[in-house]
Amino acid sequence: MSASVLYDAPGPKAVVRNRIYAVLGSLVLLALVVVAVVRLSAKGDLDYAMWDIFNYAGIRQNIAEAVLATLKAFGLAAVGSLVLGVVLVVGRLSDHKPVRWVATAFIELFRSIPLLITIYAVWIGFLADYSMWALALGLSIYNGCVQAEVLRAGVNAVPRGQREAAYALGMSKTQVMVSVLMPQAVRAMLPTIISQLVVTLKDTSLGFIILYPELLQTARLIASNTQVNGQYPYVSTIVVIGTIYVAMCLLLSALATWIEKRGRRAKTGIAVSAAAPVSGDGPGSAPAADGADGPDVAPAATN
Repeated sequence: MSASVLYDAPGPKAVVRNRIYAVLGSLVLLALVVVAVVRLSAKGDLDYAMWDIFNYAGIRQNIAEAVLATLKAFGLAAVGSLVLGVVLVVGRLSDHKPVRWVATAFIELFRSIPLLITIYAVWIGFLADYSMWALALGLSIYNGCVQAEVLRAGVNAVPRGQREAAYALGMSKTQVMVSVLMPQAVRAMLPTIISQLVVTLKDTSLGFIILYPELLQTARLIASNTQVNGQYPYVSTIVVIGTIYVAMCLLLSALATWIEKRGRRAKTGIAVSAAAPVSGDGPGSAPAADGADGPDVAPAATN
């Protein structure tokens, strides 16, 4: 039994105690789930009719259009946040103080403002008639600031010797950033970048505040405008829409895992050419041995 750096390995009594706590915690969680199911069933929220509404063609069409609207906003926000993140990290790492100060102020300002306020301000102030672009722009601004900090951490994690070696070779700062620092930063911080993209996907649900017909807004309309036996199907709608969100986030995470594994398998570096033949008269032939035909070398003079 080995000990960890963070804590000592548990002994026999601690192992038994941890198992007891795990069993008790599982029983408590199971009891809460049972209580919730019983209460929802008593209210009629789990009746078949509450779930049968999703067999209607109109509701399915609304959900499909909401998924497409969500993916549109996410695609625009993902591209916008990555582009803005690169611009901001270049500005924050600039040697020019005014550029560095402006980039730093922009990042700190919009990281401090709640995302919901940013989206609402963009919608009211500039894009009142274009809710999708307002949502995408608000998400791009906030997540671009976060991605900039992620990339900055990746750039600073690159060994300083590589930067100095690049400058010693006569490369400009732009060449060093594009060819040496940024590729390594992206590869090192790829899991964090993808995690932030998952957050961006979930944050598209804030589009309901500006009446953009994404998944959450569509779920609210379905649940509030459809009556089943005198009740509104809020529970079934939340479960279905939540499952769709989880599925999309899992697919994005799986894509991130695949990209990361593919990047690890990628062959990088300079290929080594094959060795030239040793025998023969070609340029790769070995030097002539003593007594063979070759240039005569005078012996060194001795005193």
